[in-house]
Amino acid sequence: MAHEVLVVDHPAVADRLARLRDRDAPVPIFRRMVEEIGLFLAYEATRSLRVTEGTVQTPLEPAPARRIARRPVVAPILRAGLGLLPGFLDCIDDAEIAHLGFYRDPDSLEPVPYYANMPRNLAERDVFVLDPMLATGNSGSAALALLESRGAQAITFVCLIAAPEGIATITKAHPGLRIVTAAIDERLNDHGYIMPGLGDAGDRMFGSATSLPMSARSLDVD
Repeated sequence: MAHEVLVVDHPAVADRLARLRDRDAPVPIFRRMVEEIGLFLAYEATRSLRVTEGTVQTPLEPAPARRIARRPVVAPILRAGLGLLPGFLDCIDDAEIAHLGFYRDPDSLEPVPYYANMPRNLAERDVFVLDPMLATGNSGSAALALLESRGAQAITFVCLIAAPEGIATITKAHPGLRIVTAAIDERLNDHGYIMPGLGDAGDRMFGSATSLPMSARSLDVD
């Protein structure tokens, strides 16, 4: 099955993305723009969810009603993927949340797993993976492999910005994947960052100095 890439080309998304790219955007504005774009992306990503037909009793009489057939699973890749989660839940408020922890080794650019919490059986579930930046595609591909090991088949990768290299990597490893993004940028630089991109989404979202995790045991505690 061939992959699909959907770029959400909407003026409201483009305007918010421009504010995200601005290097002078303060943390609260950056975080809010990520959440708001997340809602637009979720709206498009979940458009094909299966529904069941039924009725609902209004104050006047029964009316036809369509409801989502089964709760989807939304899996943010920690930590930056958490920024897209509020917008997704504004769209699908009863989604089941999984958490996948990966960070990118700064030297090899390979993903290093450190946490996973997800349903045991994903074979019949619609799964949405959240990560603001699809750069090298290595972390995303590792996350998808983990979900597929639990039987996931209908997977959509949701991101703010994708690089052509990341799209090529992730769709080669997972040919049936669907990608929903707000933009496809030009390329990666030598450090694996998307150009022109917006910098490190996690650092800018959380106001931190580095995205490289460390063990709490290695810290001096007063």
